[in-house]
Parts: sequence; C-alpha cells; structure tokens
Amino acid sequence: MALRTAGSVLLVFLWSVTVVLGQNVWSVTYTKKSICALKGSTVELHCSYTYPSGTVTTTLWFTESGTGKEPKDLGQDPEYAGHLEYHGDQKNCHTLRITDLRESDSAEYKFRLLADQTGGKYIGSPGVTLSVTDVVLEMDPTSVSERENVTLICRTKCTLDPITAYSWYKNGQPIPNSNTSSPVYILFSVSSEDTGRYSCAVESREDLPSAEETLTVTYGPRNTSVSQ
Repeated sequence: MALRTAGSVLLVFLWSVTVVLGQNVWSVTYTKKSICALKGSTVELHCSYTYPSGTVTTTLWFTESGTGKEPKDLGQDPEYAGHLEYHGDQKNCHTLRITDLRESDSAEYKFRLLADQTGGKYIGSPGVTLSVTDVVLEMDPTSVSERENVTLICRTKCTLDPITAYSWYKNGQPIPNSNTSSPVYILFSVSSEDTGRYSCAVESREDLPSAEETLTVTYGPRNTSVSQ
C-alpha cells in the first residue's frame, strides 16, 4: 500500500514538472500561415502565445524591420490609421483586424511581445503572409459578330477560401440563372441584345465585383442577293 502511494505521488510530481517546463518557453502560434483576401474586405489574423514568467507589458504586430532596428508597431503607423485594430484577451490570444484592405497591405505580418523580465521579448517568426487581390473579369473576345460564342472568366491573383459559386452581371444587374460553381461562363450564339458591360463576383462578396468589361456584338453578314 505504501509503495502504491509513493508511486502515485511520483506520478503527480512528474506531471507537475511537465506542466511547468511546458510553460517555461517563448512561443507564438498563428492560426493560419497564409491568407488570401479580397481588396476592400476585412481580414483577421489570430495568434496565441506563451512566455516563461513575469507580466507581458507590450504586444504588437509589425511587417518589417531593418537589421538592428526595433520593429515598428503597426498600431502607431499613420499608413494604417483608421483601418487597423488590436484585440487581446486574458487567455494569451491576440487578433489583428484590418478593414478596407488595399493591395499595399500584402505583406508578412509578425507578432511581438515584451515582458518585464531580463531578455523579455520575443517575435513569432515566420509570421502570417497576407495576399490582397481583386476580382478580375477576362473576356474573350470583346468584339464579335452575331451567333459567335464569348467566354467570361472570373479570376483572382491568389487562392481564396474555397469558392462554391460565382455571380455574373450585365450592366450592373445580375444575369438571371447565371450563378455557377465554375469561374467560367459562356455566352452562346450571341446577338446584338448581348452587347453591354459585364462583371463577376465571388459568393458572399457580391459587394466587391470585378471591374466591368464591355462586349460589342455587330451584325453578321446579310444575304442581300435579289431573286430575278
């Protein structure tokens, strides 16, 4: 009985040591390593962190720093004023929220924390790579004769989260029954009525459509011979 009790005490002791040692490290873990987002949309970068001891005094995100230079806090950067927010909680988690994304926001974002102890600073590297893209409509051809086919392709410069549908528009209005699971939409045997401005959008982001492309349909050759 005494031996069994001693074994139990030893097990509890080893478990306690494991927990303490597991926390005695600097670490930053990002939810995602890369993100593709649409221009004009909002994105959130999440991370969690651990530190050996003491109290965390400063947390910040940055995109780059020169050799031997202190990282520049994006929260203090005039370039991000008005469209960047920090959100932290009591569980060592942190979120960077960027609104109204611009293509210039494409960068690698890293998280840094400082604590009130000797050597109390750490950077989570590598960080999160953010790629900002817009939706582009490709039309081939843009000028055709009647009864020809026209191919529309909806593209992005990086791979968004799985897209289940695309929406297609003519002159700013949805084309009836045109939603597709494919980024390709074909106008078959066009007529002069198909002349107009076309655009596309990805599902759930219909408020961020592509720039418009204009299709011109001309009359095909007519049989003008007269019977004698």
